[in-house]
Amino acid sequence: MPNMVVAVLPSLEKSQDVLSAWEAFGVTGVTILESIGLRKLRQLRAQRDDIPLFPSLRHLLEEEEYHQRTIFVVVDDAFDLEGLIRVTEKAVGGNFNAPDSGLLFVTPVTHVLGLRPHWTRERR
Repeated sequence: MPNMVVAVLPSLEKSQDVLSAWEAFGVTGVTILESIGLRKLRQLRAQRDDIPLFPSLRHLLEEEEYHQRTIFVVVDDAFDLEGLIRVTEKAVGGNFNAPDSGLLFVTPVTHVLGLRPHWTRERR
């Protein structure tokens, strides 16, 4: 069964490190989303009273760079998932349990359409 690997990363620098590690491990077809957590949004709101609780996308894009990145990829069950998790942990500094390291989770994908065999490419 395919799996979706999702990493929520607290900074652009860590995101770039993880993306480089994933690419070196043979992962392609990654989707990258700019995101912000509720805790950070509340911190920003406490600093400024003109940020709404649920800001519009346009408003978020006009703000300074405070956002984390959420990256995800769907890999086939033949892909070395444990190896991907190891290189991801290494890229964020060795441990997702450390403060400000982010979050990683894997979930099974019961149905997927359009998944191409990009995971069969040789690792660099």
